[in-house]
Amino acid sequence: MTLAIDPSETPSAGPSAAAVPPLSDLVARDAREFGVYARTGGWAFALMVARSVRPGGQAAGESPKVSAKEFAELAGCSPDRVMRYYKAWDRAADDGIVPHFETLEPGRDIELPDADVWLGYYVSRNSATSERGTAIAQAAEAEGIRPTKALEVAENPTALRAAILADPSTARAARSALLDRVREDPELQADLARDVVRTDDLKKAVATESRAADRIGYVRQIAESGQIRTPAGQTVEAPAQLREEAERHLSLLDELEPDEDSGEWAAEAYDTLKSLVAETVEADPELRVQERRTRFYSSLQKATKAFEELTFDDAQDFYEDDMVQRLEELQQAIGSCLTALRGVRGNQPHE
Repeated sequence: MTLAIDPSETPSAGPSAAAVPPLSDLVARDAREFGVYARTGGWAFALMVARSVRPGGQAAGESPKVSAKEFAELAGCSPDRVMRYYKAWDRAADDGIVPHFETLEPGRDIELPDADVWLGYYVSRNSATSERGTAIAQAAEAEGIRPTKALEVAENPTALRAAILADPSTARAARSALLDRVREDPELQADLARDVVRTDDLKKAVATESRAADRIGYVRQIAESGQIRTPAGQTVEAPAQLREEAERHLSLLDELEPDEDSGEWAAEAYDTLKSLVAETVEADPELRVQERRTRFYSSLQKATKAFEELTFDDAQDFYEDDMVQRLEELQQAIGSCLTALRGVRGNQPHE
């Protein structure tokens, strides 16, 4: 049995059979203008300003060009925005990148520089002309980045804060910049110091890092000077073995990455060297005697100073029996010390 097929129901041969609508002139124009901007960036708009706005000093009527104010009114934007494009073109013309205003005519197209070059001449913010903006632009150039980027960040501190809070790498960059700035800014130093002492977590962190730095300094001093300081405060030459151990630990500490926690390494190095110093003192009879003598004199000086600070001019106002008793005990202790020392002196051989 043969079925009749309606030609209208026959499947199309494929996409090629579909009718292609004609290209819209509006779409084509948008594509062309987009291509121009993609290749040239702001130069395309700067050219519109440069060929339509009168250069400074040129009177109305000398050319069909208009003032920046008139151009802005026609464009529906501010004169400041027009002048930013005008000044960018002027700077580029001084560098020979584009023609000067006087050679341009309204409606005339010219070959424009690449889009990347535009950002080096255009400043999108009025702050760039201020003293602050100039300083930011100069710092940006020194860092090898576009001034417009730095100015944008400076004008939006909330965005900067959000980036620091959300992104560790941004926070590290901010920390590094602050450290560089704080060295030359006493006021910022004081502000940061106040912030630290008022924040318990920061205060603890600073104390921890300070302790680690002191311990590393102790190791470094032995390794570099070759001297040790005994528990009693004597400074003597370090034995070769002890100095080598200090150099070994210092080498390990210096190899740590900047962001690596040095606290544990510093504590191990410090404890090791302190033990070696104590062993050095005990192993040398003469040094051991000197250490005890130094410790004795130190304690004697502290006791003498403490006693000299006592005043009894108005003792009647605060007299208690316990005070007399303790002073009598102190007198007895001093008498015992004197007896012991005199006995030692009497037993020493006479020359």
